[in-house]
Formats: sequence, C-alpha cells, structure tokens
Amino acid sequence: MASKYALCIGINNYPGTDSDLAGCVNDANDWTALLSSMGYVTKKLLDRQATKATILSEMTNIVSQAQKGDSIVFQYSGHGTFIPDEDGDEADQTDECLCPYDLRTKGVITDDQLFQLFNKKATGVRLVMISDSCHSGTVSRFVPTTSSSSARGRKEEKTKVKFLPPASFLSARELAKLGISRAVRSSSPPGRYGGLLMSGCQDVEYSYDAYFQGRPNGAFTYAAIKTFKKLKPGASYKDWHTAIRKALPTAQYPQSPNLFGSTTMKKWKALQ
Repeated sequence: MASKYALCIGINNYPGTDSDLAGCVNDANDWTALLSSMGYVTKKLLDRQATKATILSEMTNIVSQAQKGDSIVFQYSGHGTFIPDEDGDEADQTDECLCPYDLRTKGVITDDQLFQLFNKKATGVRLVMISDSCHSGTVSRFVPTTSSSSARGRKEEKTKVKFLPPASFLSARELAKLGISRAVRSSSPPGRYGGLLMSGCQDVEYSYDAYFQGRPNGAFTYAAIKTFKKLKPGASYKDWHTAIRKALPTAQYPQSPNLFGSTTMKKWKALQ
C-alpha cells in the first residue's frame, strides 16, 4: 500500500532581521491539519525548530524512505530571498532561496540544494512542494502595508510581503556581487522540476502575510485550503490551481499563485 509523507514548515520569527512575520506558524498548522486528514504522516517544524540543518535533514529522511507509488508534500511558509549565483546556472546570476530560522548564522537553503535533494527520490514517487513565500521581487518595493482590522480594539494589523532583502543577512562583500542594476528576478523556482511546485506568486510578485477575521495567515495558504475543501473528488493540481486563481489576485493581495512542473505532474490528483 502506498504511503504519504508530509513536512510542514512555518517560520514567523527571524532573529536579527527585524522582519518577523505573523501568519506562517498558522499556515503550517493549517496545512498539517489538512494533510493529516488526507492520510499523510505529517511532521511540523515551527520557528526555532526550523533550522537549516533540521529542514534539510527531515526532507532528506522523507525522500530516502519514500518508494515507488508514495507521495511527498513539503510545505513551507516564511521568507524567500535571493543570493549571488556561484555556479553559473542562473540567467540572472542569482539563486532563489528559502530562509530558515537561523539564516543569519547558517545561511539560506538554495534552489540548487532543493533540486539536488528532490532528484534523489525513487522513480515513481510523487513530490509536491507548496511554498507560501517570495522568491523574487524588487527590493525597493519591500514596504509593509496596513490592512484594515476586522476586530475593533485590536492593534493595527500589518500585511507584509514574505520577502527578506539580501541586505538584511548578506555580508557587504556578498551583497556587492548582486550589483546595483538588478530589479526583477526571472529565474526558476526553488526545486525547479525535481517535483511539482505550487507557489504563492509569480516571479515578479510578492506573497502576502495577511489577516482574515483577525487571524494571521498567508493569503495564498488561506485561499488554497479554502478552495481545496470545495474541489470535486479526484480533482487534479491543475484544477486546484485554477480554483485558487479565482480567489487571487485581489486588489488587496496582488499576487498570482503559480504552478510549476510537467504536464503529467499537473494532472496528479491533488493531495492523493
């Protein structure tokens, strides 16, 4: 009998960056509940648990044990960013990255690392990554915006983009490698096509950390889970993505969720 494994990661707290988020832990908890209900053996890494070493170790363990016919879901909610590309495989000379809890001391997780890890999976294993973060965008546009609170008396709720500017963690020497003319990323997503990637936004957009009925959530996570529960039995990831795109973008959350992968992957039954 096929097995299903999931790792859910949510990071609100980024020590030393002054760029904490609010809804990412809720995102991970919400995805854990949904995936568990779909029969996935699920593990969570929240805030200080989600170190670079632990994330890569847990992902490696899951990929190593999965066999033909099994399904894997890696869910990540937190900051995304980019760093200078060192091996020349990126057209824009930068690597897209996920930001672990300890990125200030241990660094980021690059798309190259994920690609190599994902490609170690056994033939016939279905691997999906659900990423509610930014992997791109114009640094000059990194400005928190204010959303209206849905509960009177609450302190002002901040809607923030899930993008961490390289200047907040790179050394001056590394930062200089990015140059001054870089504006918009137009590269491949973390993990490339080592698996199917559902992402919260396009390369030139941001994913938003928002509030719904006074509760913090990623705008993409909120829309994705809400639409999944209304899908017809047997719906594909492509069907799910189409449903999500009816909910996003909006005027308040101008992000267009994307689906990266082969035509065959997009036809896989969602969360099956």
